[in-house]
Parts: sequence; structure tokens; C-alpha cells
Amino acid sequence: MMVSLMILVFVLGYVFIAVEHKVKVDKSATALVMCGALWVIYIFAAPGLISSVSEESFSLWLEANPRYSSLPYAEQCVRFVADSQVLEHLGDTCEVLFFLIGAMTIVDLIDFHGGFSFITSRITTRNKHKLLWVLAAITFFMSALLDNMTTTIIMVMLLRKLICNYKERWVFASVIVIAANSGGAWSPIGDVTTIMLWVGGNVSATPLVKSLLLPCIISVVIPVLVASRILRGILRAPDYVDMDSNRPKFISRNESLHILLLGILLLLLVPVFKSVTHLPPYLGVTTALGIMWVYTELMYRQKRDIEESIKCRVSKVLKHIDMPTILFFLGILMSVAALQSAGILSSFSSFLNQKVHNIYAINTMIGLLSSVVDNVPLVAGAMGMYPLPDPAAIEGAADPTYLQAFMADGPFWHLLAYCAGVGGSLLIIGSAAGVVAMGLEKINFMWYFRNISLMALTGYLAGIGVYMVQQWL
Repeated sequence: MMVSLMILVFVLGYVFIAVEHKVKVDKSATALVMCGALWVIYIFAAPGLISSVSEESFSLWLEANPRYSSLPYAEQCVRFVADSQVLEHLGDTCEVLFFLIGAMTIVDLIDFHGGFSFITSRITTRNKHKLLWVLAAITFFMSALLDNMTTTIIMVMLLRKLICNYKERWVFASVIVIAANSGGAWSPIGDVTTIMLWVGGNVSATPLVKSLLLPCIISVVIPVLVASRILRGILRAPDYVDMDSNRPKFISRNESLHILLLGILLLLLVPVFKSVTHLPPYLGVTTALGIMWVYTELMYRQKRDIEESIKCRVSKVLKHIDMPTILFFLGILMSVAALQSAGILSSFSSFLNQKVHNIYAINTMIGLLSSVVDNVPLVAGAMGMYPLPDPAAIEGAADPTYLQAFMADGPFWHLLAYCAGVGGSLLIIGSAAGVVAMGLEKINFMWYFRNISLMALTGYLAGIGVYMVQQWL
């Protein structure tokens, strides 16, 4: 009964998140309420679930905490949930959240100092086909370093300075959405879902890049080839994009460039930090943020004549962090953790293993679903359904070859990163990048569905095909 109630609460919460624009309730609020409700239901249901779902970990916890051995069984279960399971899942969740806060602050710091203008101001071509390819390429690689939402905002704002016709701008903006989602999928720091997989130890930086770079390129190239046939002729001479327009007047070009180069270098070094030290990635990105903080403080020390209120210090930038998004991730990840603790996800994975039993089919379905449902809970759910197997479990499995796909850096996790990221391009509401472009350019949902969805689907499926060929070879 309680398990069914948890599933019902999760489904209802998901529906409210999906129709956020209709109900006029922020999805972060819904996620937090859903999280609290699921853990409340679970802690009351724990005495009837723990014996079948978490018996081994419960026994180990009792051995480590003998002071609880004299308590009634129901009270022991409550203490186990509150003192062990909640804290364990919160620790895993906070690793992701602190990484996001650090990365988002570095990106905003670069943006506030006009660093990205050094990239966007050099796009001056008037040929529509060439411009489409240039924008797609820049977006693809930029989103591998930044988050796809920030990249989309930067590129769409640039479009407004280059293209007057809004229908043509919609085509360009749609391609930018596809390129941003594909670019974020092959980099461990390019999208929140790949960050989750990387922080969780499911994927490593180098193997992820090697296996997904070509499929992700294909998933962009095909839509760009199709979209280029829609566009004809030459644009009128583009307005001059002033490199200094987004830079505070008291920041010199050299200072802006130095902040850009330092920020990008530090973000690139985060995977190196993890590989060399084996410490969690959030320590790497928070250390990088600390270095940026020291650098900007030393820079502003030389600007004593500038009014303090207009200086873009890190302490000021932190106030502009998108905290509703951070809280949304907290609510979603902890909601999925409640389902995992209750054994719901393991039951669902057993169903998929028995009825589907094919990692390519499972991931393809997850990708299609991510065009409608937020990919963060989908990936979190998959991570909960398929814990990393140990060698003993693989040897004793009925199908060891199938179970090997779920090992760290196994094909299931690499393809999951691809499908969850690229699949979000199939509908304009399927990703943060799409929602941002929809809001900035007022792109019509049905227009995107009629003109863009099929080319995005073609690229998505082609990328999966390329990945499968890579695995067979």
C-alpha cells in the first residue's frame, strides 16, 4: 500500500513539474514538496520494507551502532532511515549540487566580466549556410565546457544582432539547442546528467569523451545538413558586435580576456584533478572557484577608485546563482533516493531486465522519454536502478555479458549520457536549452515539432547507430 502511495506521489509530482507553465507553480517548489512527502511515507513504511530491501546494510548499521540494539524493531528502522539512509543519499546529492554551484559561479564570473564577447564578436559571416555551421560548431564545443543553458543564452543573444527575420532566427536557435544538448553529452562537465554520472563514478572523463564524441558530432551534423536546406541566400550586413558592450567599463580588455582564459583552463583541469588525486570532482571545482576568487580580489585591489557596489566580486556573483534550479535538483535527486531506498527502482530494473534485456533499447527509450520528462530524474533513476556490479556478482549472474555493460565506464552508462542529453532536443520543452530558447525567441511548440523534431530524431538515432557500430568494432 505504502509503495503504491510513493509511486502515486512521484507520478503526480512529475505531472505538476511537466505542466509548470499551466499550474503557475515553480517546479522547484513541487520537487521539494514531493521529496518531503516521499521520505515521510517511506519512514512510516520502513519496518515493513527494510527486511526485504536493505536487510544486509541494516544489519551492518546495527553492528556499528549497538546502542540501538535494545530498541523495538520499528524504532530501529526509523533510526536507520533517519541516521543512515537519508544522510548517505544527501551526501551523494550534495556532491552534485556543490559541483554545479562552483561551475555556475565560474561561468557567471566570466560572463559578468564580458569574457564571452571575445568568442561571439568574431562571427561576422553573411552566408546563411556558413553561419549555421559556425554557430553549431561554436555551440557544440562551448557547451562541453559550460552548461548548455548558459551556452544557449549567449548564442541566442548573438543571433538577435545578426538576423532580423524571426522565422530564420527560429531555425538558427533550434540548431543551437540541438548543438548545445549534443555538446554537453560527451563532456564530463558539459551537462548536469554527465556531471551526475561522472561524480557518481559511473563514467570516467577520457573513456566518455572517446566513446561519445563521434556519435554526438553525428547527432549535430545531420540536423545542420537538413536545416541548411531550409535557409537560402545571404544575410544583410550584420550589425557590428561591440566587443566592449557586455564588459563593465572599469574592466580592461586584457583583464576580461585573462578571466576568460583562467576560467576555461580551471574548468578543463577539473577532470585532471580527479584523475590525479582521486578526490571527488566537487573539490576540484570548488578549488578552481577559490583560485578565481583570489584572482579577482587581487584585480579589484588595484581599482580603489571604483565604487564598491558596481564591482563584480565573487561574493556579488554568488547572489545571482540560479538557486531555484539548485533546489530543484535537490528535490528531484532526493525524491529518487527515496524510491531507491524503498526498493521501487530495483523492482523496475528487474522488470526491464526480464522484459527488454537490451541496453540499447532501454537507453533509446530513456532518451525518447527525456524529450518530455526532465533528464535529471531519469538519469538519477537509472543510477538507482542499476548499481555498479562487483566482479563476484558478474561471475554469478545468469547473463554475465549483459551485467558487464553496467560496470563503471560500461556501454550502458556512456549510452545513457548520450541518450539523456541528446534526446532532450526532440521537443523544444525537452531540455533547459530548449526552454531558454523558447522563452527568449518565443518559439512556437508546434512549429518546432513540425520543422525541427524529425531532423533532431534522425540525428539522435544516427548517433546511437554510430555508437553501436563503435562497440561492435
